[in-house]
Amino acid sequence: MVKKKYRFNPDTLNYERIGISIKEKTAKIIAYFSSSLIFSLVLVFVIVYFYETPRTKALMRENQELISQYELMLKDLEKVENVLKDLQQRDDNIYRVIFETDPIPSTVRKAGFGGTNKYSHLESLSNSTLIIETTRKLDILSKEAYIQSKSFDEVMKLALNKEDMLASIPAIQPITNRNLKRTASGWGYRIHPIYKVRKMHYGMDFTAPVGTPVYATGNGKVTELAGTVSGFSEFGHFIKINHGWGYETVYAHLSRYNVKVGQEIKRGDIIGYVGNSGASTAPHLHYEVHKDGQRVNPALYYFKDLTAEEFDKMIAISSNIGQTLD
Repeated sequence: MVKKKYRFNPDTLNYERIGISIKEKTAKIIAYFSSSLIFSLVLVFVIVYFYETPRTKALMRENQELISQYELMLKDLEKVENVLKDLQQRDDNIYRVIFETDPIPSTVRKAGFGGTNKYSHLESLSNSTLIIETTRKLDILSKEAYIQSKSFDEVMKLALNKEDMLASIPAIQPITNRNLKRTASGWGYRIHPIYKVRKMHYGMDFTAPVGTPVYATGNGKVTELAGTVSGFSEFGHFIKINHGWGYETVYAHLSRYNVKVGQEIKRGDIIGYVGNSGASTAPHLHYEVHKDGQRVNPALYYFKDLTAEEFDKMIAISSNIGQTLD
């Protein structure tokens, strides 16, 4: 109940009621509304910052679910990464070794990552570290999976051509060598018969009478004969065959040829005959195998001719001869 105010009038000897002016009423109204507004603002602040509305709770729950999904996705991507690494190891160290092709360099597998920050647009997001790491790993795995897919396409093509490759790789001795009696000097450092100095012998010598047939050790095409390359002048009459797959063979010191440049030949075809031409001190065949432009030990490529015991015996014979024939 609102209290009423009075004052004593000495003239009338009565108490008279004191009235409220319009200015006072206006001031009171303003003060009332101001206090109500301030109270409302304080109440809203308290509710917003200290109490969660149903919508706020729903948004927070949705945000936490998204974070959990990103974390699970990151763990799944790590599992996929491990599986992909295993496939890459198998590809480089098993499949490509079987088909005698070079492994894919890590610079190719990892190409396209690093340098400029391609995820800068994500840095302003909340939980940006988790989002950027997940996105980056997904991009890397996508690129590596694509490269691995292309690699398997190549391996599949190699597998389909495996029969041709096996027929082309040098795999037999270039002359008939029963009981290995024609095995002479092999791969390694030997005394040169003419210069009398210790020199690397990049091949294997087979002793045989002049006119002994010389056989192609794998399928291929004749690319060079004597005199076409000056670097082989000491070899006298020689034949060079390109077998594909990075393989070439050289047959030197021949007496004559049985082929011509550009001719396609098969393993076991007679391509020429043993002689004593060039820098040779006795009738013999000098035989070389080249792989990707590098000369390699021919003894490693007689797997269709020799058993393990015969291979050991050939290595022992060729190693004990200290001087070459060319």
